[in-house]
Amino acid sequence: MPTQKKLPPEQRKLLDLYSMLDEQNRLSLMAFAEFLSARGVEETKSEPEPLQTFKPIPRPESESVVKAIKRLSESYFMLERDQMFSETSSLMMAHVMQGRGAVEVIDDLEALFERHYQRYRDGD
Repeated sequence: MPTQKKLPPEQRKLLDLYSMLDEQNRLSLMAFAEFLSARGVEETKSEPEPLQTFKPIPRPESESVVKAIKRLSESYFMLERDQMFSETSSLMMAHVMQGRGAVEVIDDLEALFERHYQRYRDGD
């Protein structure tokens, strides 16, 4: 019998919980995990674009909530993600856990990022 590396208790618990979920909830958990991991990746930009030439990345015809968050984070790279985490997480959870539609959640995410961008421009 091959020896297996023992997982730390928190990883074992996560795997146990994952194995108890149905397929839809597994997909939701994976989407949320992708969202959480994306917020930890800090991109380095050399020089930010001048405010007057800023143009967000256009929204594709169909897009997942996770991909929308990644697109908006890339577009609005100058914003502090920690300041928006609570609101972004709430919207993501409404989609994943409560079944709120992706298009509606993405609309709200775009409004959230735009609102924070306007505060950034105004110096708040």
